[in-house]
Amino acid sequence: MRKITIFDTTLRDGEQSPGASMTVDQKIEMAVALDRLGVDRIEAGFPVSSPVQFDAVKRIGAAVKKATVVGLARCKQIDIDAVRDALADCPRKMIHIFLATSPLHMKYKLRMSEDEVLAAIKKYVSYAREQGFELIEFSPEDASRTEWDFMVKALKTAVDAGANTLNIPDTVGYAMPNEYGDQMARLKEAIPELGDNVLLSTHCHNDLGLALANSLAAVHAGADQVEVTLNGIGERAGNAALEEIVMALRVRKDFWDVETGVNAEFLYPTSRLLQNITGLVTPRNKPIFGDNVFSHESGIHQHGVLKNRETYEIMNPDHIGRSRETLVMGRHSGKHALKEKLEQYNIILKDDQMDSLYAKFIEIADKKKEVYDEDLFTLVSGVLGDLPAGWRLESFQTWTGNNVIPSATVQVKKGGDLSIGTQVGDGPIDAVFKSIDQAIGIRGRLTEYVIQAVGSGKDAQGQVKLQVDFDGVLTDGKASSTDIIEASALAYINALNRKEMMGAGEEKSPHPQYQV
Repeated sequence: MRKITIFDTTLRDGEQSPGASMTVDQKIEMAVALDRLGVDRIEAGFPVSSPVQFDAVKRIGAAVKKATVVGLARCKQIDIDAVRDALADCPRKMIHIFLATSPLHMKYKLRMSEDEVLAAIKKYVSYAREQGFELIEFSPEDASRTEWDFMVKALKTAVDAGANTLNIPDTVGYAMPNEYGDQMARLKEAIPELGDNVLLSTHCHNDLGLALANSLAAVHAGADQVEVTLNGIGERAGNAALEEIVMALRVRKDFWDVETGVNAEFLYPTSRLLQNITGLVTPRNKPIFGDNVFSHESGIHQHGVLKNRETYEIMNPDHIGRSRETLVMGRHSGKHALKEKLEQYNIILKDDQMDSLYAKFIEIADKKKEVYDEDLFTLVSGVLGDLPAGWRLESFQTWTGNNVIPSATVQVKKGGDLSIGTQVGDGPIDAVFKSIDQAIGIRGRLTEYVIQAVGSGKDAQGQVKLQVDFDGVLTDGKASSTDIIEASALAYINALNRKEMMGAGEEKSPHPQYQV
């Protein structure tokens, strides 16, 4: 049976999705979860883009135990050196080099001729080999809009220079399945090394909703590797979804006769971890993971499912980790039981993170009679998103009502400095935000505000994800609490602390993020 290599780019291409940025600790936890999930390759990031990205790639390289860790690089020596240095101590490392090859990109973005592009591919793929990389992937960016003869030349040049994976990115989601599959089949004929010493890879974006179809067409045509993101997150409309690829190949194994190394029972919990870390909500009708996937409202469907679930369900929820018990524990549960519960969901924290999580668990357990799995995911994402220093919410009070002008008083603290702000607003949350601004001496403009319930019942936590414009600097914040006003205040302060980190240069990116 043919093995399909799963190349996960959640932490690189996926993180470039608006609102999906993660702290370094969050990226490391996701990388470890993806490793246990069983993906073959994890693209950790673009290390040259910032010191934070470099540190993340380096620490992921040290944390991942089984998968190959990949760093992204343009055809530039500084990029390749950054990947080399970030993964210097990683035993299973790979470099992913890309350069645009479509006429549109070469003319307007690169301002390079075909000969210059070919020369750059030869020079920098060879340079990567000289730096000790045994695994080298090359991607002709915007391949689906690249002229055929030139793309073959570019790919052959990369192979001759030492590339042993050729990735064909549908960068803007332009390709049609038949067209893309035919292109893959023709490449297998045009480049003899493919299938023996060189893997053929697919990387599809979902602008026309065809990322899954194009990826499967490529597998059918002989592709050896599929590049994916968990939950399908990514630039614009996203990437081919890891879970959809894996389950399409698994459910219809009779058709595909291929296999992956993914532990499918970890799919759903790993998805929930990512959802809570990023705050990106999965639609109810999302394939595989949506709340409606295993729900049936039609009487005919309900009757059939009660008789035999296979009448209207082609997947068993057990197989993707969806049917574990929901109710977990309460205030009397110990740290050991909590740790075991997290391990069931593919989450393993360091000792200091576990201590912090347990303290927050006890706090929420004191407020709620029952702590649900959804609560745990939210608490984990909060622990991983903690910033080492900055402003802290000490206390707040609000006054509101249908005949009262909404107002708030907020106390915030940074180090030993305590500041107080009191303001009125359009509502209690707006008044809290304005009070924080006054206390700290800044001015923020809310550009996005999303609230969702975590779990069920009247005592459910509320999770707030927001984006604030601080003098032209956009930053995200996220927090949760059983009090939605408190969650909003914490999320706002989280965004403020991120802004201050960026002002200190810790998250500034001297190079723009690229997609492939």
